[in-house]
Amino acid sequence: MPKKLLKNIYFPSDVRQLSPENLPKLAQELREFIIDVVATKEGHLGASLGVVELTIALHYVFNTPEDLLVWDVGHQAYGHKILTGRKGVFHTNRQFDGISGFPKRTESEYDTFGVGHSSTAISAALGMAIASQLQEIEKHHIAVIGDASIASGMAFEALNHAGDTNANLLVVLNDNAIGIDPSVGALKDYLTKIKSPRLEVEQHNIFEALNFDYSGPIDGHNLEELIIELERLKNVQGPKFLHVITTKGKGLQQAEQDQVKYHAPGKFDKISGNLLPKDASKYTKFQDVFGKTILELAQQNDKIVGITPAMLTGSSLKFMLEKFPERTFDVGIAEQHAVTLAAGMATQGLIPFCNIYSTFLQRAYDQVIHDVALQNLPVIFCLDRAGLVGEDGATHHGVFDLAYLRCIPNLIVFAPRNEIELRNIMYTAQLGLEHPIAIRYPRGTGKLEHWQLPFEKIKIGKGTCLKEGNQLAVLSIGTIADNVSEAINQLENNEAVAHYDLRFVKPLDTQLLDIIFNTLDKIITIEDGTICGGFGSAVLGYASEVNYKGNIQLLGIPDEFIHHGTIQQLQEICGIDTTSIKNTIQDLL
Repeated sequence: MPKKLLKNIYFPSDVRQLSPENLPKLAQELREFIIDVVATKEGHLGASLGVVELTIALHYVFNTPEDLLVWDVGHQAYGHKILTGRKGVFHTNRQFDGISGFPKRTESEYDTFGVGHSSTAISAALGMAIASQLQEIEKHHIAVIGDASIASGMAFEALNHAGDTNANLLVVLNDNAIGIDPSVGALKDYLTKIKSPRLEVEQHNIFEALNFDYSGPIDGHNLEELIIELERLKNVQGPKFLHVITTKGKGLQQAEQDQVKYHAPGKFDKISGNLLPKDASKYTKFQDVFGKTILELAQQNDKIVGITPAMLTGSSLKFMLEKFPERTFDVGIAEQHAVTLAAGMATQGLIPFCNIYSTFLQRAYDQVIHDVALQNLPVIFCLDRAGLVGEDGATHHGVFDLAYLRCIPNLIVFAPRNEIELRNIMYTAQLGLEHPIAIRYPRGTGKLEHWQLPFEKIKIGKGTCLKEGNQLAVLSIGTIADNVSEAINQLENNEAVAHYDLRFVKPLDTQLLDIIFNTLDKIITIEDGTICGGFGSAVLGYASEVNYKGNIQLLGIPDEFIHHGTIQQLQEICGIDTTSIKNTIQDLL
């Protein structure tokens, strides 16, 4: 039996002991290792399979961790983690108390910069290169940017700056023509053109125009070619750009053929590559409630348009794209542009639904304030993946939106309790609002089988009573109401507990709060967002205004970053799972 190479590889220094002719065998074993673990433990698959050879070549040529390697789009880095001391614990990837699914500075000295989403690597690596220059330290600084993230505005800002320096920076473009969905835009078209030998690259190269020493495109799965070119670039002064062509999902036939599905496929058979059947759910994902509802509304209202920054599949705007491609816009990984594009459309009478994951809207905060809210334009923000998202961890939890949005003038902030509420607020918003609105809803399924009911208009700023009680009131926002209801039902004296769904964080239903304050002297607020500045803070602020003398206790995400695990595990840490809520109520009673 041939000797296994990966068995004796623990760190990049071990990789460098191998002869070049052994590296393709190491690549095969590394690919098999990733497939073997992800098949049963789940996680991101296609991106890491695509950069196996590039990962090996970078660690082989450069003296990491002294040379600084920065990954862009953190889900490319599984092979990197395995080769940098974490092979033995890679099976704990994305699990509670296990290693992170993304580069994380506190986890390894080889993870030089934390990254979850995209387009930060060039800026970070340039910052490192300038720091080395100022301190007269000689080392290499490499940014690997891929999965469509080169099209982001931040990447261009960094390229623009880097090209005006003589920093020792190497940008490696992992060009696989796909993010989660296929890449879009003029830059994608340009990169496709310069792959063609028929084009005179010297006359047209945008990267050379930005003062980068451009080389490529080269085959990202040819280790010999990669190593020769990386060795050459080590001796080139100033900013350098290496264009590498890879195939996302390389080495697993199904992952190459269906790159969207195998981006993060869930469990699959590691031999055949076929996805394992999941337990069929009678419930619908919230993203599909959004996707099916916007399609239904768009069929009735021709002014509705859908916008998303590279999340067509994840947001389920794909339903609208199939029916109304001319009214559905994937703008690439460009959240800032998505928001201001929506604002521009709103000035001309269109009704833009701008669907962005909660944690990624943070990237466009300035645009939400200055381009939408300041001008009071009725953009409809649909914030998917709000609250705790589970195994993707701190970079992906959507726990700050309630706090960072509620301080913005003119902005309505709504969190539906269930699928029907999401459907009805979308209907209400497209009828015409005087202000922009943010609608935030979680990852995963709801709990209603029959939610496609006739539309009903929601009154803005009005909460609702879900259960009467005579001693204590629980005020909830969004789908965390389910945990509250379950907790109350488990109480022996549940007649003592009232439950209110406030629905709107802004404007608060102060009339309902007045009734609650005048009848009950114990209140618990609960949210799946940060306690600091969130829903509970809004209630406390109003209680202070009216001089409420009762006891108010806030439950939610504490003032710390919550890492990865199942949603149930993370809710337990935060004290917002059913059992913790029940215990808190009992203590107050």
